[in-house]
Amino acid sequence: MTILTRSLILFASGVIAFAQAGAQVELPAGETLAAGIVPVPAYTPITAGQRFRWIVNGTLGAPNLAAGAVLASVGTATNSPKEYGPHWDGFGKRYGLRLAGGATSQVLEASIGSMWGEDPRYFRTTGGQSFKTRLGHVAKMTFLSTNRNGETMPAYARYIAIPSTQFISNAWRPDSQATVNSALTRIPFGFLSSFTSRAFSEFWPDLKGRITGNKN
Repeated sequence: MTILTRSLILFASGVIAFAQAGAQVELPAGETLAAGIVPVPAYTPITAGQRFRWIVNGTLGAPNLAAGAVLASVGTATNSPKEYGPHWDGFGKRYGLRLAGGATSQVLEASIGSMWGEDPRYFRTTGGQSFKTRLGHVAKMTFLSTNRNGETMPAYARYIAIPSTQFISNAWRPDSQATVNSALTRIPFGFLSSFTSRAFSEFWPDLKGRITGNKN
């Protein structure tokens, strides 16, 4: 099975997961929650300043920087791309390569989505939902977003930004990765990265609270 085939299977799995996830609704006080329904906080439209902070936090925030270090280490250990070499200089180049690609994707998604009010932010579930329900919400919101009325909508800006970034980044990638096939292969991993980021936002506050003893 080729890398491209595995990537497409991974992408298709994500689509199935979000399609099976429950609808996103607000839960009025005193009402019970139907199975598969994920409650979310009351919505306030995103501002231009919040879009800018979303770009900065998504690019330079600790989770993204840590993930970049891990991926750059793996790439250095396997010498991929081979042009960078298995040494510290190669690690730095791989780290910068991922950072540049991530920043490009963030800028594209936030700016394109602003034209029709698409909100790139991820909103955690509320109401003490099960792990399975919360994970389904993460998967669903990898492919969906929120409009200016707080309603879910297809994440059109993300659908444009992630594939576009893979082809734009060919301009600064080494020759072995600056091909159409390589760009196509990276697209599913772009959505996987989006899923991972949302999963971190969903579950990390709970894990951090257990570690520090603060349940808020």
